Amino acid sequence: MKTKWMIAGVGVLAVAGGLPWGVGYVTEHQWQQVTAEVNSTQPFLHVETKSYQRDILGARFNGSISLRNPDTGEQRHLDYQVNVTHGVTGSLMEFQPEGGWSAENADWFSGEEPRLTLETRVWGTAVLELEAPEMKVTDVDTGETLASSGGLARIEISDTGAQADALVVWPAVTLTGPDLDIRINDIRLEQTMSHLASQVWTGSGEILVESIAVAPAQEAPFTLQTISVSNSSESINDGERLDSRMVAEVAGVSTLDESYGPHRLVFALSGLNVAAWSSLTESLSSLQELAINPTSGGPEQFEQQMAAMLQAETSFRDLAAAGFSLGFPELLVTTPEGVVEGSARISHPELTENQKDEMLMVMQQMTGEVDLGLPLALADAYPDFRMQLAPLIKQGFLVQDGGRLTLDASMKDLMLDVNGMEFPLPPFL
Repeated sequence: MKTKWMIAGVGVLAVAGGLPWGVGYVTEHQWQQVTAEVNSTQPFLHVETKSYQRDILGARFNGSISLRNPDTGEQRHLDYQVNVTHGVTGSLMEFQPEGGWSAENADWFSGEEPRLTLETRVWGTAVLELEAPEMKVTDVDTGETLASSGGLARIEISDTGAQADALVVWPAVTLTGPDLDIRINDIRLEQTMSHLASQVWTGSGEILVESIAVAPAQEAPFTLQTISVSNSSESINDGERLDSRMVAEVAGVSTLDESYGPHRLVFALSGLNVAAWSSLTESLSSLQELAINPTSGGPEQFEQQMAAMLQAETSFRDLAAAGFSLGFPELLVTTPEGVVEGSARISHPELTENQKDEMLMVMQQMTGEVDLGLPLALADAYPDFRMQLAPLIKQGFLVQDGGRLTLDASMKDLMLDVNGMEFPLPPFL
């Protein structure tokens, strides 16, 4: 009887000891898949892995991250090293920059250093987390100092990368310098995302900041209070269409003498065809990648550029023919002189297949409306602003209605009507 229990115990120990090895194998494979996908889906970030050394209970590897400026094509490199611990159901990776978190001959952190970890599970979930302590960085050349209270950034990825939930909590960040001081208090971000198709994601989230205090050296200080940006995107018609909405709000602005608010801007998009939008974003990404990473510059590159441009044009026509509406249904800016408010919308009707074949240009059936109103006292209070508005008033784009300046415009059949004046639109699309 004892022999049977001993054999069973040895079997359990063998399985328990072998599990971390299997988990380590899966972890290495998952890391290779993720880095390959990151490198293939965009041209701005490239992750390279070097010298992956896997043991039974852990692993070590290093690599580099290359960041490319989309405007100039300039690259910056960061070398990193990773220690991996294997468990029974997952692994824990701890990342560190080569040479430490602080610059050479500098100590940016008080006491503890940042901790960046990636916890993975064999069934396809992962949690990337950054715990940052207090930090203070001074640029001796400019005299500017960036300080942070420390905080937490966390993103949980599940469903083999199709679902993500992000959280950022940062109590305070300050930037001080000879010309300007800025203090940001209580930053909080929450975001959920679900992959829909190609580069299209749905979800909802909010960024909330309690206050931003700005103190210029040569001008009066001011504070923005309770800033929030919320967003929501959802698929409709069995994932064929997309509706999206974003709301940006500032509860108030305060100076030494007065306070005024609120301020609100709403962006809304409805009925966007997901397949056409995915094709358009892919073609635009291809054009951008060709601009950043030019090939020989000969006929091959020209053909690639022409193919991407043709795909973009076709996708945009498909997007319009499927019908959509987008714009700013609400704009509200409160000033001491009064309220600036307005709205704008542009849309295209959905076409039948026959109508789509006969469509000569997108602009032909596109319609739009814009209305804007602002207090005349606002223009009178700021001479520079008044000078900028003067040409618009003279040409009739802004008309006086009592104590306000207003604009009422509409677009239809390649004609733009502004306050009763009609202007033909060039057929550029």
